Amino acid sequence: MPRTKQRTPELRDHVLSVALALLEHSGIGGFTARGLAREAQTSPPAIYELFGDKCGLVREVFFAGFRLLHTHLQEVELSEDPRADLIRLTDAYRGFIRANRELAEVMFSRPFADFAPGPSELEAGSSVRMLIVDRVECCIEAGVLRGEATDIAHVLVALTQGLAMAENARRLGSTEASIERRWELAVNSTLDGMS
Repeated sequence: MPRTKQRTPELRDHVLSVALALLEHSGIGGFTARGLAREAQTSPPAIYELFGDKCGLVREVFFAGFRLLHTHLQEVELSEDPRADLIRLTDAYRGFIRANRELAEVMFSRPFADFAPGPSELEAGSSVRMLIVDRVECCIEAGVLRGEATDIAHVLVALTQGLAMAENARRLGSTEASIERRWELAVNSTLDGMS
């Protein structure tokens, strides 16, 4: 009688879910195959069989991060004011990075030396980029912004990621008021410059 397959898609999904939680509560330094196996109640060989190696595991965490970010940004409702919608979208992006500090490090800072994003990893962010490009296009169509939508979207993404990572590292200010003031200044000045 053949053995029951133990490395199932359900186990893979479970391990990936546990990996995201482990990353958040143990940080980059505590993100090990042995620790993940313990938390997921499986074995290190099972982790390697499911993901190939640690790089494969980090790659799947990277992809999961962009799926979560896309879902989070899709929840931002549209209104009659496309500029306000775009600002709310950057606020939601910021909120995701603040709420998922360690995951954001994996997605945007590449803290694992053995993981170098290739073309498929870089494509993972395309659904997020397209969502932002669509919102920028709404602003252009309404006459609120001028320029090429993809260029503007790239600028806003870079601005949002940079400011949010600086905020997470406590380099954006020492008080909530100063941090909020700098966010407002950066986002509004950028949008005003494209009006």
